[in-house]
Amino acid sequence: MDNKNRNTPKGGPHARIAEKPKNFSESIKKLFNKLQDFKTSMLVAILLALFSSILTIIGPNRISDMTDTIVKGLMGTIDMDRIKSIAIFLGIIFALSAIFNFIQSFIMATVSNKFSRNLRREISAKINRLPLKYFDNHAYGDILSRVTNDVDSIAMTMNQSVATLVSALTLFLGCILMMFITNWILAITAILSTVFGFLFMTIVLSKSQKYFKMQQESLGDIEGHIEEIYSGHNVVRVYNGIEESNKKFDEINDKLFVSARKSQFLSGLMQPMMLFIGNFGYVSVCVVGSLLTMNGTITFGVIVAFMIYVRLFSQPLSQIAQAMTNLQTCAAAAERVFEFLDEEEMTDESRLQKTLDISKVKGDIKFNHVKFGYDDKIIINDFSADIKAGSKIALVGPTGAGKTTMVNLLMKFYDIKDGDIKIDGISTKELTRENIHDLFIMVLQDTWLFEGTIKENIVYNKPNIALEDVKEACKIVGLDHYIKTLPEGYNTVITDNDSLSAGEKQLLTIARGMIKNSPFLILDEATSSVDTRTEELVQKAMDKLMAGRTSFIIAHRLSTIKNADLILVLKDGNIIEQGNHDELMNKKGFYAELYNSQFQK
Repeated sequence: MDNKNRNTPKGGPHARIAEKPKNFSESIKKLFNKLQDFKTSMLVAILLALFSSILTIIGPNRISDMTDTIVKGLMGTIDMDRIKSIAIFLGIIFALSAIFNFIQSFIMATVSNKFSRNLRREISAKINRLPLKYFDNHAYGDILSRVTNDVDSIAMTMNQSVATLVSALTLFLGCILMMFITNWILAITAILSTVFGFLFMTIVLSKSQKYFKMQQESLGDIEGHIEEIYSGHNVVRVYNGIEESNKKFDEINDKLFVSARKSQFLSGLMQPMMLFIGNFGYVSVCVVGSLLTMNGTITFGVIVAFMIYVRLFSQPLSQIAQAMTNLQTCAAAAERVFEFLDEEEMTDESRLQKTLDISKVKGDIKFNHVKFGYDDKIIINDFSADIKAGSKIALVGPTGAGKTTMVNLLMKFYDIKDGDIKIDGISTKELTRENIHDLFIMVLQDTWLFEGTIKENIVYNKPNIALEDVKEACKIVGLDHYIKTLPEGYNTVITDNDSLSAGEKQLLTIARGMIKNSPFLILDEATSSVDTRTEELVQKAMDKLMAGRTSFIIAHRLSTIKNADLILVLKDGNIIEQGNHDELMNKKGFYAELYNSQFQK
């Protein structure tokens, strides 16, 4: 519905209300609470990752035995049976380790994709429970970014980092344990040579979180800007606004560049630093191990085992660093998703029991001292009107008078602050939104068609409609002849590239209303975007649609509502005049002034 009468800010790329970011642990905690349905699968994957790491840790100790056996054999005869048994044992444990790792990767990939699918479903359901004011304050591109970029970031982290983090921690702690069991001097040498890596990682993580948060927000901003500009690309070009839109795009893009550069730079420092720490550990173990071997404290096989342990010990540090980096991105993305899911919803209507049968509705509507406002600003002060079934009611007045707002209240898009609206004597407060929406046909200024056949667009959300009924509706509105000229007739697929005129699109939406066949009709500036000749065709179609229905007509062209049964003149949220066209013209009041102003030259 046209939003021009709302006093809430429109959704632009910076329309999102800024909030203080939540901390890392809170976002991760909420995320894992959402994963309760997958805890069994995740536990299996984590245990498999654990077993895989344990088997990997056992390997170097057995390789040490094999090395010592070979060294001893160099002085005499090599014990090939022992070497063979060790080799078979190593082959088995490394094969099992690889199998466990493969299975856990498969499980985590399945869990992450199922979770992201469920999360998108939850977001989709949430969208339908949000009040209209949320979309007034948020850019559509930002909402889209939460459904796509943010959910994808969460899924990627779950797939690549959760089990990896467990595996790396197990490998890390297991290596420490095995190193101390093997030789405590070399163990301390290896640990001291890598302690700097921990300190550096802690510092980097503490500095980078805010940049990851900025990066996710900037992605939402840039998608919001692109959606906003390209949806109105013709207007931007006509008003030579390309330079201005590019300037704003560059500002957001530069912000994204700075936040992405800083976050990726800080996280990118971890890998080379961990590589240096690992190599430094090799050198330290070789130097100290050589001295211990010369003193006869350890065997050569211990040095070989420690060389492998140092690699296994430094490798988890890199994995932990990368996993923590991914968790940073995940936390920022999860925060934005949970912000959306935690938004205040429309009031729960499960307690409402009354239902109006669409086939039995008479069509009377009564507004009784209706009061409404956005936040603390009152828009509708004291609106009362008694509308009889089958009447044609026109709502006129200057921009911001409350015309569209009244329709929004009637459709229960917003809840009224005070007063009541009754349909056939039943308060809308006692009826569900779905029941009310079933009672109304809406033809708006901005036509909405989706990619599908002409028939699918006309019968939208109305199952079991025969093609003959669709053809009859199109004949009534004067569209059948045009459709027959199309290559596939009623099965012609409408896409963004089709050059349907504004009038043809509007006639399609009127035919859709004919198929819905509800007792009430709302026409909101339905002819404002078509030329005079097309307006006559659309007006004739609308006259047929209005027949037998209680109709509400919002129009700035007052010539289109001269035949209305009742004209309600609104100003500052109040009815200041009411009557038919002739009565209001004879009063020579505000309506007469508005009407005459449209024909003065």
